[in-house]
Amino acid sequence: MARRSLLFSPGDRPELMRKAPNSGADVVTFDLEDAVAPGRKAEARDATHEVITDPAFDPDCEVCVRVNPTPTAADDLDAVLDGTPRIDSVMAPKIESASDAREIAELVTERGYDLPLVVLCESAAGVLHAEEIAATDAVSAVIFGAEDFSADVGAIRTRSSAEISTARQQVVMAAAAADIDALDTLVTEIEDDKRLEEETAFARQLGFDGKVAIHPRQVPIINEGFAPDSDAIEWAERVLEAKSEADEAERGVFRVDGEMIDAPLVARAERILDLADAADRR
Repeated sequence: MARRSLLFSPGDRPELMRKAPNSGADVVTFDLEDAVAPGRKAEARDATHEVITDPAFDPDCEVCVRVNPTPTAADDLDAVLDGTPRIDSVMAPKIESASDAREIAELVTERGYDLPLVVLCESAAGVLHAEEIAATDAVSAVIFGAEDFSADVGAIRTRSSAEISTARQQVVMAAAAADIDALDTLVTEIEDDKRLEEETAFARQLGFDGKVAIHPRQVPIINEGFAPDSDAIEWAERVLEAKSEADEAERGVFRVDGEMIDAPLVARAERILDLADAADRR
């Protein structure tokens, strides 16, 4: 399943959680961490559990819950994994090592569930250890958290984002090496569509698979930014058709439009068609 867009929704706002899938986001994440005030954590757990165990709640998208860092994560998981919740993944914040990721995965397993983790690399340690974090068995996606990272290293955020460039690329490379999804950081200016368009285009250029949204209005812009155009789709279809013919002839490489095609370009073609399917462009 494509993860072009991941929309956060506060875990103590059931009316927003129920509406979140209507945004068109590939992933909706009910947030028990940053979006919830410390005094409302218990209320948020109850509200999130009520929504995800409601038989009427069955959206056509990935449903994720962001827990708090340990030890509070155990209380969050006790609440949301009770019964038969509609949940597809767990998001783990402030992950700084492979052992941090394994600790959350073990908490999930201990409660009788086998769910993939989406982890946030949002500190200097998290970025420096992104490769080992991404390679952890339970992890299926990593997110680069620029705001927390900048605060951790003392960087001053600028419109150019030059101050986070190296960290951003390290996270996307770690994900690529582990063959998992990489999602880019959020844009805090909710109504600045131009900024979001630019940031989404740049994230795709870097190799990210998707981007975080903090408001439903951001989702269509992100989805469009990760949707392939008609020329790319037609190229990918020609590549896979030629690959089928090459496989029958037992040839490892072949030509399309005068270009030599091998395994990396086949993988790119497959990814393009996955995104085209997600965008309903085929």
